[in-house]
Amino acid sequence: MAIASNVIEIDYVPRPFWRDILHPALEQYRFSVIVAHRRFGKSVGSINHIIKKAVTMTKYEAPNYAYLAPFLKQAKMIAWDYLKRYTAAIPGRKINESELYVELPSFHPNVRGARIYIIGADRPDGLRGTYWDGVVIDEYAQIRKELWGEVIRPALSDRRGWAVFIGTPKGQNQFYDIYLKAKKNNSWFTCLYDVDQTGIIPTEELEEMKREMTPAEIRQELYCDFAANASNKLISLDSINEAMSRELSEAEYKDLPKILGVDVARFGDDRSVMIRRQGLKVWEPKTRKEVDNMTFAGMLAQEIDDWMPDVVFIDAGRGEGVIDRLRQLGYKQVIEVPFGGKAILDTRYVNKRAEMWDSCRQWLEQGGDLPYMPELRQELSMPEYSFDGLNRIKLESKESIKDKTGYSPDLADALCLTFAFPVNNTRRNAFMRAKKLGLTRKYGKM
Repeated sequence: MAIASNVIEIDYVPRPFWRDILHPALEQYRFSVIVAHRRFGKSVGSINHIIKKAVTMTKYEAPNYAYLAPFLKQAKMIAWDYLKRYTAAIPGRKINESELYVELPSFHPNVRGARIYIIGADRPDGLRGTYWDGVVIDEYAQIRKELWGEVIRPALSDRRGWAVFIGTPKGQNQFYDIYLKAKKNNSWFTCLYDVDQTGIIPTEELEEMKREMTPAEIRQELYCDFAANASNKLISLDSINEAMSRELSEAEYKDLPKILGVDVARFGDDRSVMIRRQGLKVWEPKTRKEVDNMTFAGMLAQEIDDWMPDVVFIDAGRGEGVIDRLRQLGYKQVIEVPFGGKAILDTRYVNKRAEMWDSCRQWLEQGGDLPYMPELRQELSMPEYSFDGLNRIKLESKESIKDKTGYSPDLADALCLTFAFPVNNTRRNAFMRAKKLGLTRKYGKM
């Protein structure tokens, strides 16, 4: 048979995200986790990935592949018709309706070709006692956790088979766990796509869906929020989305104080972030990675010169050198803010960080305007809150968030720093008057 020398055209036109990002990534990585909203095309894309791998497998005889869903009936309903449809153009392919597999022509004489099975996790015996060259696991949250470690993963070891986990969040369960573990492992590929990022669902249809779904369903099914049903999230996804959809006019903020929030990187993979806020308006943050404190101090000085903020709030945790250098250069509006320090403005909070984050929450609910940034949205919606023995609000620590997700909420912390203390524009007005008179040295650099 001559598949290797011919081009096989199948009835599949991948969506842009699959064509440009996911299919290339799945070719590169052995293990992957794809988190995406409903109607993203997870099943169609992954079925076609299996077909391509099966058609091009020449290294081993009689390859085995599987599409696995929580229940056999569910797996058949989702994937069986797709599998038959997209393999129809392959010469010599055979269909076994009773055992739900498609067999492709063989490259090896007297040996069967690749088989692609549709399997339900409710009948795990279909996975035992054999090898697998590749497996797609759909809705892992509803599958017995032991099935991966006890059955599927060992069956992939003989021929270094691959695995792709696909699904939409259903709370913080084992799918969430494997997504977080994969994010921390550079040998795994991970991605998360919500409806705003893909634009796949037409606007009118999306609006109708939102009218018919509960807020928790919207956050879970459309915005891939693993904590959609959690009651202890400080900042709601709804308030963030509303802020990212606003567009304030310059007249609504131009006369208000300019505040710059700066979060200095703590560790090598963290980012140093500068973010501007003026009244209800926030601009897209500027980030820097792998720069020392003196270099970043120079970048921050340039940012201050360009924008002339009334005040610059800097995280004191790792920003000591940056703060000292800026003060040496004469920037008098720099104020250090210890995240772990006392909440000075309101005793309802355990520390300053909790106070600033809750001030940001209130600002969002009062009409804040955020730039559209899925990463910022994700970071703002992550922290959970609780209460200590004195009934004070306690926010989940930055270290805890990084331990769960693999990265720090640097963007969100920089934004929340802009709420460290109240700011008026008296100093700014004085500076602008002095600038006109050539007396700016009296007020220091702005």
